[in-house]
Amino acid sequence: MNHFQSIANIIEQHNETLPFSGAILVQSDGKTFEQVYGYANRSERIHISSYTKFGIASGCKIFTSVAICQLVQNGSLSFDTYLKDCLDISFPNFDSGITIHHLLTHSSGVPDYFDEEYMDDFEDLWRTLPMYSIQSPKDFLPLFQNGHMKFSPGDKFSYNNAGYILLGLVVEQVTGVDFTEYVEKNIFQPCGMLDSGYFRMDQLPERTAIGYIDNEDTTWKTNIYSVPIKGGPDGGAFTTVHDLGRFWDALFNHQLLSEKYTNILLTPHIKDNDHRYYGYGVWILMLDNTIFKFYVMGSDPGVIMQSSVYPQSNIHAHIIGNINKGAGMIASKIDEVIYKHQKEG
Repeated sequence: MNHFQSIANIIEQHNETLPFSGAILVQSDGKTFEQVYGYANRSERIHISSYTKFGIASGCKIFTSVAICQLVQNGSLSFDTYLKDCLDISFPNFDSGITIHHLLTHSSGVPDYFDEEYMDDFEDLWRTLPMYSIQSPKDFLPLFQNGHMKFSPGDKFSYNNAGYILLGLVVEQVTGVDFTEYVEKNIFQPCGMLDSGYFRMDQLPERTAIGYIDNEDTTWKTNIYSVPIKGGPDGGAFTTVHDLGRFWDALFNHQLLSEKYTNILLTPHIKDNDHRYYGYGVWILMLDNTIFKFYVMGSDPGVIMQSSVYPQSNIHAHIIGNINKGAGMIASKIDEVIYKHQKEG
């Protein structure tokens, strides 16, 4: 049985118990497998297609990392540059030893505005700072600027959204360009990602899926009041499964960064658990002392995604949905299929 048939069976079994709403694209040796499920707009009963644009939440941290690596490559920064030396913003309680590398690897210890170790309701953030006021990286500052360090820089891995807000502010200060404009011009356009952007939630373009939050009583609501009105360095870009494929192709073909800096981005810099490591903006799964896959993932109210590249078998799998769950479960099953095929040779 080929990969595609195995993956089709996985999705069919998943949908029997927990129907997915989204798009799935698997690419292998020039061949593609596409499947779509559910509605991009439930009220109007507009079906999702493989060219539907979806929010990808934290899946776009890799774009921020690529932007930083581009600035290091051109000599504007180094990975050892101290945060205090590249931002003219006051952080009264931050450690002076925080570097760009610490921020990229979630090891800076800075206070997070949404700490996933302790918080689980993203909507709680907007009780004091309305989500419609969050339109640029600096708008997040009141949520963590005066906070206290969680630990000393470099001590450990602790997933941190605020660290990526800081990286976006660094991009803006170094280039003099708004963060989202920089990414769209220097990453999306060179990749041919014409369906990708940091769209405002109240100005979504055509073919964009609305995010849905399902309640246990079968009612639902959209996520327009649950996430920032415009995405930024730590999450919130919109893209398609096809554009994700274009991004990874451009990255691995060194169209965004030189071979040297691509390899630095994809290096397992820090360990999260027994098998999972983090590069710069990218998760890395190690099995049998080998890199099994590079991947990015994201989850917000009404947003779920995982995009994976399996270097040994040259398979790419992109899963994006406009509900709260499913992408990780499907991706894990795909992992099992590919791992089994690799072991069998």
